[in-house]
Amino acid sequence: MFESLFHLLSDSPQAYFILFGVAFGDAIFPVLPSESAVILAGLLCVVGDLTLGWVIAVAAAGAFLGDSASYAIGRFFGRPFQRRFFDGRRGHAALEWARSQLERRGGTLILIARFVPLGRTATTFSAGLTRFPLRIFLPYALLAAVGWAVYAAVLGYLGGRTFHDKPWLALLIALGIAFAIAFLSEASRRIRERA
Repeated sequence: MFESLFHLLSDSPQAYFILFGVAFGDAIFPVLPSESAVILAGLLCVVGDLTLGWVIAVAAAGAFLGDSASYAIGRFFGRPFQRRFFDGRRGHAALEWARSQLERRGGTLILIARFVPLGRTATTFSAGLTRFPLRIFLPYALLAAVGWAVYAAVLGYLGGRTFHDKPWLALLIALGIAFAIAFLSEASRRIRERA
């Protein structure tokens, strides 16, 4: 999968459109590899295939519009969509977690959830479903999308600069760091809640 994504982004004149589409689509259907795509795009900036500023801007725009679309789906089509895509134990658990956290943490949750693949969709969808105020949602969603895009693209770029001759090693290390940060932040949240 990474190899096909690598060739798709490095060999295509539509690389920015593909990156936008993956970032947008992953906000609604969390099966698309948006983190991997942005990290890989950051890595490709080192060899000159892409430009770091454009990668960040395109990924942030796709993420923000995708999160906004997920909010709109939750608000206007929430119940049927919930039955269709969040059916099952894991889907229900993610939605219940997002609902309870939105009540307690609001905008902070929107910022944090952007970095958690299934958590971001559950949170933005739940925000719409529970009619979380749009005037609060949009600024936090924008800030989260920009922060996420900068984080992933710069992580890929730094990995590419460090391991210029071994792009696959750079990608694996960057993904490992991304997963480790997500794991540590979730573990830290759970420890704080228990305390």
